[in-house]
Formats: sequence, structure tokens, C-alpha cells
Amino acid sequence: MFKIIKIPTLLFLAASLVPNIHAKTPLDENEKNIVKYVELAIPQALKEIEQAVNINSGSMNIEGVKQVGLLAKQQLLEIGFDVQWLDGSRFNRAGHILATHNSNNPNALKVLMIGHLDTVFAKNDDFQKFKMLSDTQATGPGIADMKGGNTIIISAMRILKKLNLLGNMSIKILLTGDEESSGRPLSLSKKAIVDGAIWADIALGFENGDNNINTGMAARRGYTGWTLHVSGKPAHSSQIFNDEIGYGAIYETARILEAFRAQLEQEKNLTFNPGIIIGGTNIDYDKAKYTGSAFGKSNVIAQTTKVRGDLRALSNKQLKKAKQIMQNIVKNNLNHTSAELVFEAGYPPMALTQGNLDLLAQYSQVSQDLGYNAVKPANPRKAGAADISFAAEYVDMSLDGLGLMGSGAHTKNETADLTTLNKNIAKTAILIYRLSNQK
Repeated sequence: MFKIIKIPTLLFLAASLVPNIHAKTPLDENEKNIVKYVELAIPQALKEIEQAVNINSGSMNIEGVKQVGLLAKQQLLEIGFDVQWLDGSRFNRAGHILATHNSNNPNALKVLMIGHLDTVFAKNDDFQKFKMLSDTQATGPGIADMKGGNTIIISAMRILKKLNLLGNMSIKILLTGDEESSGRPLSLSKKAIVDGAIWADIALGFENGDNNINTGMAARRGYTGWTLHVSGKPAHSSQIFNDEIGYGAIYETARILEAFRAQLEQEKNLTFNPGIIIGGTNIDYDKAKYTGSAFGKSNVIAQTTKVRGDLRALSNKQLKKAKQIMQNIVKNNLNHTSAELVFEAGYPPMALTQGNLDLLAQYSQVSQDLGYNAVKPANPRKAGAADISFAAEYVDMSLDGLGLMGSGAHTKNETADLTTLNKNIAKTAILIYRLSNQK
């Protein structure tokens, strides 16, 4: 195992904690060959991206996700990996691809490489096909988030296999089928990630991160959903504010939300967003469809409200503190009102650690040795939660944002920057090769 002590650190200190590795070092013969093979691999990589993008794999399109998984399975079998389909029916999703290469060396480096098969684009979405926009840009659903990243993983492994460089490393590749809409319970849908991380020394994620090839995600914020239920005493509006009737549900909800903002908005890297609010005499909310309706009259004091939102924190400590502050606010009710705040299980934070910064420094060194820019820690506020967060606490080092860069993810303007394809395949292959020689 890599002997790394995890040290949670504020992001603004990250640059000072990255080891000062700047001098360009010559590539060895194997690394030079990796670079040559990468250039030869690009046509096949582009073809494989196009094939995957042209199959709709919205998270709830079970058959579509399975089809993309079968493509990846065939590619990984051809490289020599053992490949399993992990059925997802118990958590109401398609499932995951798990591919394994075991070294004969019991002390070999163990790397977990994480991607995902699904996208945010539903089966009936009108954004369905891959299209080249220019020699350096292409568009299509999930091209950057993250079918391009999956191809970077597979291409890097294919090159290392061709050069007989996989012998001193053990690899698990996990391509999940529910990253964009997680199956429940999370204890089942994320079990393969946790199991892989417990096995591994290092976890690498191939999301597009903040879409900047000069940054890497050494930290990611977690995601927690919350629901606020508020009740008031219904009565004619002329009686509002008096001692017998009180303030009603909507005023109490406004007090709570404003107090959340006032007490928490200065917390660095913490965000909380009320995404939908429904209030009145009677309300109805469909959690599955994210829709709701309400009945109320201007001359009736509101009896009930419901608010759903999210909370994103950079560390478990910050998350716990924010939850406690929010609960304290909710308890301090206006007259004749009551409120309950319920937090859901979500994505844990991927805390900034010295191990992650060390890994980023090595990745940056590879980038510079290849003649590219240094890679700095990304601002975690510029990217959402990701599957690697379920792995981070179990490994010595983790790093995300190593995939295909682009723009417009989760929209019909999703575009890939194809100039980053060869760069990140080469960086991935050389990073893993170098790490395997450190064991």
C-alpha cells in the first residue's frame, strides 16, 4: 500500500501543498512507445465514442445502458480483461460493468478506474446522435459526460496491453449504469464502487470534471438532498399574526429559508439550494416526476408547504456542521407553526487530502513531460458530485476529471474537445505505468 496519511485541507491551500515537481524529465523508451501508440489509436477511439454516443443510455433506459455496457464488455474482453455484468435490478437500474486484470505479482499496484455508461438524456429525447462539428469538436448526448472518458480508460489499457506493460499492475475498471440517477438504496447501487475501492490502492475517475484540461479534481463536494415540511394553522387571512392563529406555513417557510441563507452562505465551498417549493391549503408533490400542485386562496392562511433542495459540502465535518445549523433553524418556529427537515442519503464528499494532491502532482509531472501544461487542483465548486466520492475514503490516493473535456454537459449543446483525447489517453497510460514502477 502507498503510505499516505489523509489530511483534509481547505482548497485555497491546495496549491501550496502540491509537491514542487516542475522540471521536465525525459520519457523512457516505454513512455515514448506509449505516445506513438496513442497517435495510432485515435481513429479507433473516435469510432468507439461514436458507437457509444449513438446508443441512447439515459439512466432509466435499462436496455440502452445494457447495450452500451455490451460494447465496453467486448472491447475489454479483446484486451484480455475478465468482464462481468453486475445486475442492477435490486436497485431499479440496469447495472454495471466490472472488468478485472490481475497481475501475477502479489505486490503489484492496484488501480480502480471509474466511468459510467448512463447519461441524463432520456430515451425519447430529441438529442440522440454523434456529429462531428469540426476536426477538433464533436457533439452528442453524453460525449463528454462521459462516454469519451470511458474510451480514454479502454484506449489506455489497450495500449499498455500491446506494449506488454500491464504485468506489474492489477486493474479494476468499473463502468456504472446509474451515475446520473442513482439507484436506491445506495448501499446496493454503490456497493461495487466501495468493494473496488477497498481492494485498490488508487482510484481514478474519468469524468470531464470542470472541463479544463489544466486542472484535476483532487476534491469533490458531496451531495445530500433535503425536504422541508412546514405546517401552519389555517384561518381567514384577516386573523394572521394574532396570538391565536400565528403566522401560517408560508411565512414560517420564508423565515427558515432566509435563515439558511443568512447563516450559511459565507461557508466556503458550501452551497444549499431550494429547488422547488409548494404551499397553500392543500398540496400534492410527485417525487418521481419532480412535479407538484397546490390549492390555496389569497384570503386563507396557508396550512402547509413543502420544499425540496440540495446541500453540497467539501468534507464530512462541514456537512455535519451545516446540517446541525439547519436543524437548529427549523426548530425555532414562529407562533402556531411547526417544521421538519429530513435529509436523504447522498454522495459523500471527496475530501482534499495530501494523498490526492501527491497523485495530482504526479499526473501534472506526466503532463509536463509530454510537453503539455501543468495540471492544478480544480475548484470543486465548478463540478458536481461523482461516483469516485464513494471510493475516495478507502484508497490512499484518488483523482478525478481525467476524461474527455468539453462543454454544455447535460444539455443539447454538449460538445467534446477532441484535442484532449490523445493527451488524456497518453497521460493516463503513462501515469499508471509510472505508479506501477513505484511499488
